[in-house]
Amino acid sequence: MLRLLWLIPALPLAGFLWLALFGGRFSRRQVAWVGCGSVGTTALVTALVGADFLRVFPDRTSYHQTLWNWIDTSGMTVGVSWYLDALSLLMVAVITAIGFLIHLYSVEYMVDDDGYARFFAYMNLFVAAMLTLVLADNLLLLYLGWEGVGLCSYLLIGFWYREPEYGAAAQKAFIVTRIGDTAFAIGLFILFTQLKTLSIQQVQTLAAEAWPVGSDIAVIVTILFLVGAVGKSAQLPLQVWLPDAMAGPTPVSALIHAATMVTAGVYLIARMHRLFELAPSVLEVVAVIGLLTLLLAACSALVQRDIKRVLAYSTMSQIGYMFLALGVGAWSAALFHFLTHSCFKALLFLAAGSVIHSLHHEQDIFRMGGLRRQLPLTFWTFLIGAAAMSGVPFITSGFYSKDWILWSAWSSPLSHRWIWFGALLGTLLTGLYSFRLIFRVFFGEVRTPPSGAPGFAMRVPLVVLALFAVTVGFLEVPRTLGDLSLFSQYLSHVLPPIETMPEMDESVEALVQIAVTSSGLLGIGLAAVLFLPRASVVDRLAGTLLGHTLVTLWQGGWGFDRMYDGLIVQPWLHLTRESGELIDRGYESLGVAAESFHVWLSRTQTGHVRWYAATVAVGALVLLGLFAI
Repeated sequence: MLRLLWLIPALPLAGFLWLALFGGRFSRRQVAWVGCGSVGTTALVTALVGADFLRVFPDRTSYHQTLWNWIDTSGMTVGVSWYLDALSLLMVAVITAIGFLIHLYSVEYMVDDDGYARFFAYMNLFVAAMLTLVLADNLLLLYLGWEGVGLCSYLLIGFWYREPEYGAAAQKAFIVTRIGDTAFAIGLFILFTQLKTLSIQQVQTLAAEAWPVGSDIAVIVTILFLVGAVGKSAQLPLQVWLPDAMAGPTPVSALIHAATMVTAGVYLIARMHRLFELAPSVLEVVAVIGLLTLLLAACSALVQRDIKRVLAYSTMSQIGYMFLALGVGAWSAALFHFLTHSCFKALLFLAAGSVIHSLHHEQDIFRMGGLRRQLPLTFWTFLIGAAAMSGVPFITSGFYSKDWILWSAWSSPLSHRWIWFGALLGTLLTGLYSFRLIFRVFFGEVRTPPSGAPGFAMRVPLVVLALFAVTVGFLEVPRTLGDLSLFSQYLSHVLPPIETMPEMDESVEALVQIAVTSSGLLGIGLAAVLFLPRASVVDRLAGTLLGHTLVTLWQGGWGFDRMYDGLIVQPWLHLTRESGELIDRGYESLGVAAESFHVWLSRTQTGHVRWYAATVAVGALVLLGLFAI
């Protein structure tokens, strides 16, 4: 079965080609079968390949498969080669399983859209690009998938391209992520010139042999890779594209936020962890970026009115937790939060889509309310997703992954106490904004009556994802609650375990756990006090000068858009406008000169033969004179 590995990226790519070439000639039912079937078959092949991989390689080393040589010139050989180990298998399993559920959901959600075939074609290409990224054996093939994901995000965010603001959001996402992609590409050039290979495994082995820890070259390369990861994963300071990416259809938001694009940066740092370990100062920067992003995004999530923008900011915040874990050396904890986050974030987006679909595409939470009785399945699944994101103890997956990250931030010698306190504050804010959504949307009076409950194709993904959001957390249970380490053992041959300070025993871990649990529950309790009644307390707070200032600042994403517009966008537009006028004036001068020369020459055309003969004679004499000289 391992020989079928190449089918994993090939099947969704084939689905894209079929839909792009022939999708317009077939019925919606046939389009849905191809769009869903290609990704569903990919998930099935992944299960077969994964089972065979675990049987053949019980120590979970790796499996290589080379299809052909892509580039072979001047000492540079790059193949279309796949690399399967525990990390890539985890990523592939999440992408295909979550991706299939989102495709199934889309069959009903997008049924009335004119671009039905185009939508599934783009979605299939998105999945194929992401699978290429995580299965690539070399950095050039990884970069191909990396850019493919960026292209697909542009196509899907601007899917309803007739709306100018949606096109602008797509352009914004494309341009901002290009900044990170350019830095990533420069890092690849430096690696190749220094090490003469782009094989992911060889690069890290050679770098560890040639570069001392803390060397300048290691710091430069990892910083360039970090800029690439920050752009793709919407972390500070390149986070501004993600909230506007909500312009795309809701299934697109679920796919981008849960299983594909924003997790690419986390995967890149985890995959290149041996390189990052050569630059401890850059790892510290990774942790700080994660901490700042999770706090700033959580504050913005508190005051948004659009249900999808709340979830968008929550994604930035939760990805911030993953970056924080990577920065303190808790590689497996970061990937565990990636797994749990994929489940509950896909669930939240799809449940939000169910609400929006039932309310005739209303997305303002202040025009919602009282939906728990009208949409009971949506309510319970949304509640499970919000509880998992808030880390409700013992019964949700988010509790176990977030607890692991917070414990790592406390016990790792690479961390600091202020990082832990910041992350602890983030758990309070997470509970507060998650249950603000619950109380605004599902409690209180009905402001917009729903038109109907979701159908079968939308209900099945909600139920399955809710089941995942509860159960996957039990793959890693801390020592204080039973000590089950299936997930960390699974990744132990790929990612090193975290080093903890010697005094960090079980009693300290229990105290940290109590603090984290209390903080999350305090956030939920505050949300109940502030938003479950008639929110009069919140209205009074927002009416004060300080409250109004904070709400305005946080709603605008801390003013980053305005700052970038003033410092970069407008000066650049002014410069291009001025330089364009200067270039135009140069071209206009050439035209005026040519016209003047033409007028002067035209005066010699008098029609008098004697004048022409005299001119020829004088010219001949001048030439003879020149030769004589």
